[in-house]
Amino acid sequence: MAHAYTPGLRVAEKVKIQKSRVLPLPGEILVKRGDKVKAETVVAKTELPGKVFPVNVAGRLSIPPGDVPKYMLKKEGNAVEKDEIIAESKSFLAWLRASCFSPIKGTIESISTVTGQVLLREPPQPLEVKAYIDGEVVEVMEGEGVVVETVVTFIQGIFGIGGETVGPLEVAVDSPDAVLTPERIKGAHKGKVLVGGSLVRKEALDKAIKMGVKGIVVGGIFDEDLKELLGYDLGVAITGSENIGLTLVVTEGFSQISMVKRTFELLQGHAGMKASINGATQIRAGVLRPEVIISLPGGAPPGAEEVPVEGGMEVGDMVRIIREPHFGRIGRVKGLPVKPQTIETETSVRVVEVKFTDDSSVIIPRANVELIKL
Repeated sequence: MAHAYTPGLRVAEKVKIQKSRVLPLPGEILVKRGDKVKAETVVAKTELPGKVFPVNVAGRLSIPPGDVPKYMLKKEGNAVEKDEIIAESKSFLAWLRASCFSPIKGTIESISTVTGQVLLREPPQPLEVKAYIDGEVVEVMEGEGVVVETVVTFIQGIFGIGGETVGPLEVAVDSPDAVLTPERIKGAHKGKVLVGGSLVRKEALDKAIKMGVKGIVVGGIFDEDLKELLGYDLGVAITGSENIGLTLVVTEGFSQISMVKRTFELLQGHAGMKASINGATQIRAGVLRPEVIISLPGGAPPGAEEVPVEGGMEVGDMVRIIREPHFGRIGRVKGLPVKPQTIETETSVRVVEVKFTDDSSVIIPRANVELIKL
């Protein structure tokens, strides 16, 4: 029997994971090694520099750049209020005076005698990094961040949008092939992470945002709905920074695709528990996947085992295509030719024949599929 090594989505009932919680700039660490933390716990904080605003004082006062310091009412490092006068020309006649006002509240950062520009900077913005998952701090990187470890139920999706969020998990449909319609989304779902079945449409997403739902985990979404929701085409960009009001994790692909039964049952079995989700995705490189993490209070359930993450691919295995033009489609391996074949790009690669539920099949590079373990 021919075999192939291919990446697959992780679906684990019990797995120990570590999450690095790192500051973008050096800052203060608020926890120590061995501390127990909740997902909502702030573990580190720092301050991001405020925006810089240049003011052409020489131009506004009609003076040489070298004379700017003589006309400044504020010095470098001084605090200023919005619309406060920072420089003024000298004249006994008030109507001949020219004044230069601060466009922001902040501080004077620098005064240039070469350009005649004065740089003002807004106050720094506080930034807090939370633990994201319930667990234990197992490593502290002084001034940089921490590593949190815990045992969880872990599910990866194929695509997502929106960043990290945390909320109670609630299943809003009865089966993995059901559609998450607007009627299924209620006011009581505010602050929760909803689990759908095979599809969520734009109307349901709009209602979920209106109702204050924190996140949605669903099998499929139509590409046109996603484009309408965002207002632009994502292309091959890295997602995760979208600010649409909720986080979306798609487990199967771009169509109406029933959520894999095991995935749905795992989510269903953990209804009411805290879920940490992140929609950040990098499709082309395949190095960043959206995720659903369910912390297991008191440790893992007896007898629970991790589902294999990667492994050999055999005829009959279920796979998902991760490249266009069949991106997101699910089928079963029909054949695994041993010898490399020449594809449309005239490159010789090892291929796999995938058969879909409608009995159609395609032959594509093995790198274009990922194994789904049930």
